[in-house]
Amino acid sequence: MSIDRPIRVLIAKPGLDGHDRGAKVVALALRDAGMEVIYTGLHRTVEQIVEAAIQEDVDVIGLSILSGAHIPLSEKILAQLRAAGANIPVVVGGNIPVRDHDALRALGVADVFPTSTDFEDIARGVRAAAQQKNMT
Repeated sequence: MSIDRPIRVLIAKPGLDGHDRGAKVVALALRDAGMEVIYTGLHRTVEQIVEAAIQEDVDVIGLSILSGAHIPLSEKILAQLRAAGANIPVVVGGNIPVRDHDALRALGVADVFPTSTDFEDIARGVRAAAQQKNMT
């Protein structure tokens, strides 16, 4: 990685999903892996997430979605990032059925982490997404 600072990751809970234990555990695991983590809290709008990501100058946005709305929420986040001219990769974790992984990647999601993904695999995927950002 070509940056001289820790990777900055924004962990966000978009929409009405009120369960954030997993997001908090992943945030701690990424912090323990040497990353700087900003957690936005529950019930964030697409606009709030994109604004926070730009304001905080993050390298990666991690969406934690358990509601089943992962495709439309990811689509809206990615569209809002493009509209803002922000080159920030997005990774998605949570209750993500295998049948939806390819659809999320086709939208432009950098990586998908279904529940019970190993923390080391998540950290590796976030590092790869951050590296992609810094190569473009």
